[in-house]
Amino acid sequence: MALSYDDVIAKYEPVLGLEVHVELNTESKMFCSCSTTFGGEPNTQTCPVCLALPGALPVVNAKAIESSILIGLALNCKIAPYSRFSRKNYFYPDMPKNFQISQYDEPICFDGYVDVEIETEEGPKQFRIEIERVHMEEDTGKSLHVGGATGRIHGAEYSLLDYNRAGIPLVEIVTKIVPGTGKYAPEVAKAYVAELRDILRGLKVSDVKMEQGSLRCDANVSLRLIGSGVLGTRSETKNVNSLRSVERAIRGEMIRHAELLNDGQKVKQETRHFQEETGLTRSGRSKEQAEDYRYFPEPDLVPVAPAATWIEELRAQLPERPSLRRKRLKEQWAVPDKEMAAMINADVLDIVEETVLLGSDPTKARTWWLGEISRLANEKDLAIADLSITPKDVADIVALIAAGELTDKLARQVVEGVIAGEGNPAEVVAKRGIKVVNDDGALMAAIEKVCAEQSETADKVRNGHIPAAGALIGAVMKETKGQADAARVRELLLGHLGQATN
Repeated sequence: MALSYDDVIAKYEPVLGLEVHVELNTESKMFCSCSTTFGGEPNTQTCPVCLALPGALPVVNAKAIESSILIGLALNCKIAPYSRFSRKNYFYPDMPKNFQISQYDEPICFDGYVDVEIETEEGPKQFRIEIERVHMEEDTGKSLHVGGATGRIHGAEYSLLDYNRAGIPLVEIVTKIVPGTGKYAPEVAKAYVAELRDILRGLKVSDVKMEQGSLRCDANVSLRLIGSGVLGTRSETKNVNSLRSVERAIRGEMIRHAELLNDGQKVKQETRHFQEETGLTRSGRSKEQAEDYRYFPEPDLVPVAPAATWIEELRAQLPERPSLRRKRLKEQWAVPDKEMAAMINADVLDIVEETVLLGSDPTKARTWWLGEISRLANEKDLAIADLSITPKDVADIVALIAAGELTDKLARQVVEGVIAGEGNPAEVVAKRGIKVVNDDGALMAAIEKVCAEQSETADKVRNGHIPAAGALIGAVMKETKGQADAARVRELLLGHLGQATN
């Protein structure tokens, strides 16, 4: 029987567990010197170490260790004075060694927490997500399944393997079980991943591009009867790669679990894969227990033992916490809650702040990024940050408007030109011949011409029907090729027709 979400939360309490994988932005891989640049030709960024050729030995990337410690400190974790790598054994085509070098019983960071706040029916509410561990490991290669309709292995004619990604430094952030979120579980999970993304971006340890797999979430969900205190069987939805999908996947799994339980069936402990088009998950494989991976210490790597003085030096480098920064900017800019949320959801807060630091008024800066630029990004199906327009460009455009050299309408043309690759704002203005007509004589000539051509409408305005002026103003703007200041045109037009202006 199909259940609604309200049916689920009336009977069951969700328990979450979130595992977030983060690709670090080091220049070389975790255990070799191969490049980590995204998008290279398949298998061109490989060497004997990341291809696991006989006799090749790994060497730990020092920058990856530094980034891992920074992440742990930012998540309020304890930093282990001694940690080590292990071999996690499983057999899969994208694992060149048939084992993954990871950390098991001695991770580099442990016992932390992140506080997140969401809007609820009762107002803003804060949830504390406790961190079990932060550990280092290497990424796998990438399988490409050719043929078939889905791009997945089932139905494919054959598979290709690209090992460029094999050995990319990864950090895995694992929460403790997260009870007590109730009906807000999907929103809390989304807010947690968003907060992690902001923290990691602020640390500059990853580009956190979920669409490219730089940050991906494995979402564990189980249900228990309200008040029972007994944990249910969990499922793990793998590699969810957008904030919206994290929320949808958890909501969908809660409904699926409840339907099984209500029908007297058992929930299987398994991995599942989220399907964007339906919002549902499909079965993957049964979930292994730790002993199935046959962990044992990596014999080719020495333990990691960071000096206490180094840890404190890194602690001193931590940037302002994203939550505190958002609060500070909201107060400084006097931004309404709704607009602050819009900037965060559109992922433009950093860009707006940079524009403001270049001298732009905060209101005007966010209006351009959330308005015209956001519209063009949607048209091109790109993230705003991927458009070829910079905070400096927007600050220059805002300055040109303030100086009276551009109207808002003309400024939109300049934005369009910059994004099209025609140069910076000054170059676009020069190339397109964009110029505000602010000569009252030229404007009056256009006004007189329009009034003569539309004499009936002009007479209506003369007789006090001011709304009719809109058609005349539009005609004057067309006559001046959109390069006049509409407010000045209105003022001159009404004066010409004997109507006082406000």
